[in-house]
Amino acid sequence: MKPPAAPPSAPPHGRRPDQNGPQGRPARGRRPATTPRNPTRVAALALLTAVLDRHRAMEEALDALPPSDPRDRAAAHRIAAAVLRRLGSLDAVLEPLLRREPPPEVQHVLRIGAAELLLLNTPPHAAVASCVDLVPRPFAGLVNAVLRKVAAEGPQTLEDLDGERLDTPGWLWTAWQKAYGTRVRAIARSHRSPAPLDLSLKPGTELPEGAVLLPNGTARLPAGTRITELPAFIDGTAWAQDAAAALPARLLHVTPGLAVADLCAAPGGKTAQLAAAGADVVAVERDPTRILRLRENLARLGLDARVVQGDAAEWDPGTRFDAILLDAPCSATGTIRRHPDVPYLKRPTDVPSLAGLQKPLLAHAATLLAPGGRLVFATCSLQPEEGEAQAANPPAGLVPDPIRPEEVPGLERAITHEGWLRTTPDMWEAEGGMDGFFIARFRKG
Repeated sequence: MKPPAAPPSAPPHGRRPDQNGPQGRPARGRRPATTPRNPTRVAALALLTAVLDRHRAMEEALDALPPSDPRDRAAAHRIAAAVLRRLGSLDAVLEPLLRREPPPEVQHVLRIGAAELLLLNTPPHAAVASCVDLVPRPFAGLVNAVLRKVAAEGPQTLEDLDGERLDTPGWLWTAWQKAYGTRVRAIARSHRSPAPLDLSLKPGTELPEGAVLLPNGTARLPAGTRITELPAFIDGTAWAQDAAAALPARLLHVTPGLAVADLCAAPGGKTAQLAAAGADVVAVERDPTRILRLRENLARLGLDARVVQGDAAEWDPGTRFDAILLDAPCSATGTIRRHPDVPYLKRPTDVPSLAGLQKPLLAHAATLLAPGGRLVFATCSLQPEEGEAQAANPPAGLVPDPIRPEEVPGLERAITHEGWLRTTPDMWEAEGGMDGFFIARFRKG
């Protein structure tokens, strides 16, 4: 489930003092209009500014970019995502080369240049020149000098850093260390590389060329694969869905004709799973913008579901359902592999606030379930407050329906002693990992 709009977060860590720039803040003059500015880097700078300074989700910022070549947009997203994944490490490389804090825009350009030089294998002359062209003229010399030093000295500096710790905001590291012990390092490590492309397939769809079939039925393709160019996507027989995100709907075990409610349904991946299995699905979503995306996704896939705009904490159609899927709003810290902006959009106080929203949602969902019906509660969060703590105190009338090892091949170790499922990004690490999800299943007594 994608998180609701986030309140402003704390300023991004890693702001460093500027060292070789002029005293004070010079006028923000630009180079002459005849100097070309690389459109990919311009877009990458806009994305970082949106996330780090305006606390706006990167997907929203990407959609708001001026029309441009899709390749430029994809490359800009790749650069911005690399910066966000390794922000702490990149700032630690830049710190010895700076004495005084430059304006945020210049700081972001330095981060872009460092990411291209150290992480993305961009030729030094191209990375340095394009970044120099991005900044106001008075800062051109600073950017040129700093990035040339990064090109020469940065690789060794980067290698010597504790990147796993530096690239994880302190509040998340502390919470994960408490919840997962020494596995915090493996979790942090999994966030430092782009995630592969995972697909859910309609029944009977052939495995796409080059894909690997994971034990849970997900088709996995290498990171960087363009989904819009895949025949299965074009034909409407596949949709993007992380391997872990595909588990909640599978664990409902719906059959044709079963009456199912998918609460908090957008963007519709789980709705699509349920509809593709033949269930009679009602998809409930409060946000009208997200409903549009839900409808578009179902239309592309040629799948039927009744889409309803409503608050899942209050909606009541007057009938009861055989099965309910509640993928509740959460901090989305389990999706950092795919959404590296999440750590910079969230703050510690968001977790108890979101957990407070989940409790009434779960309680109301229980009232919509028919006797003997099955309910799956899930969150894409690594925070126990948004998963284990909720399942430990279920609403009256719900009894645990433990998840069995044979239901989750390859993920037997993810089953807790309570019978819940807790995936973490370091699971299936050799295959490319998976999102962090919590899943609990109940029956109506």
